[in-house]
Amino acid sequence: MKNIQITAVLILALLQFNCKDSKKENSVSKDNTAEIAIDSVKTVLETKNFDTIIDGKKVGLYWIENKGIKAAFTNYGGRLVGLWVNDKNGKPTDVVVGMNSVKGFKTSTEPYFGATIGRVGNRVALGKFTLEGKQYQIPLNNGKNALHGGVKGFQDVVWNAAKTNENTLVFTYLSPDGEQGFPGNLNVKVTYTLTDDNAVRMEYEATTDKTTIVNLTNHAFFNLNGEGSGTILNHQLQIYGDKFTPVDEGLIPTGELKSVKNTPFDFTSKHTIGERIETKDDQLKFGKGYDHNYVLNTVKKDGFIHAATIKGDVSGITLDVYTEEIGLQFYSGNFMQSKNTFKSGAKDDFRTAFALETQHFPDAPNQPKFAPITLKAGEKYHTVSLYQFSSQK
Repeated sequence: MKNIQITAVLILALLQFNCKDSKKENSVSKDNTAEIAIDSVKTVLETKNFDTIIDGKKVGLYWIENKGIKAAFTNYGGRLVGLWVNDKNGKPTDVVVGMNSVKGFKTSTEPYFGATIGRVGNRVALGKFTLEGKQYQIPLNNGKNALHGGVKGFQDVVWNAAKTNENTLVFTYLSPDGEQGFPGNLNVKVTYTLTDDNAVRMEYEATTDKTTIVNLTNHAFFNLNGEGSGTILNHQLQIYGDKFTPVDEGLIPTGELKSVKNTPFDFTSKHTIGERIETKDDQLKFGKGYDHNYVLNTVKKDGFIHAATIKGDVSGITLDVYTEEIGLQFYSGNFMQSKNTFKSGAKDDFRTAFALETQHFPDAPNQPKFAPITLKAGEKYHTVSLYQFSSQK
């Protein structure tokens, strides 16, 4: 009788073990299905359309991936070309707009799609700044001001690229002394990593041999419903900043830090982008919509400020932005004019993509109340931002 009982217990244990194994296999099978679906996006872009020479340097297309997220880059401009994450139904969705060739980026009327921006992101009034008693001039490319590093900023240079593993791509560039009017030889390193928790980690580093100014960022244009899916006005946005920096008609900050309370710039609670964008407001008039820097709240978690949360109304995809920076530029795609064709075949129609650029404040060298962006020889510029994706029905 005892032997029969022991045998029964052993059989029951084996059945439970096999059941657990079966569940585990099913779980792995689901994960693999997701990875295979993500892997299929390789057919969207072709290497041959990025294989060229610019300024004597080789240009290419680079892929990195990690579980449920996959990204394509080109070293022309250090650009994020496309970014695929799963929507609420598990469908891989390209949430970053871009072109399907180097030629498309090079001839685009919008030069910043997906680009690594520098030496100085955002605007510098009249393109002028003074360091150690000497005045410097950046070439003007935005009316009477300089934008994103001048006429030929980092979006137009060919970076050195190294894929260090399946989920990490490193761009490096030496910006020579005097390039676009900036002093000092600036060694720049930008590391893009796809993390296990579906985030794009952007790490910026720089050193110089002469006092200069630096404010690096990435200018990805997002549509969380997918590239070519239409307006972003129904995306639901929350920005964790109680103040913003008002601008003049040339989008240069006035120097004031203004409360967002009782203004259409108040995203401290969730609002759709389009809910108040047509409000009669001088700031919205100057930017033709939202094109403003937010002063982020300084409460940190794990070393990062939670800058913003935005959700696609159709896809269920949510983007959370975390940063070590003090500012966030929110741009609602106001200057998109249907003049360029994306890799999906869609045009860059008005307000069909948005940008959330982590940064120090615009025109910081000329604004004594703003935190400085000066970098001296012997110092190291270092900042990290995270763009984390999730989805829910």
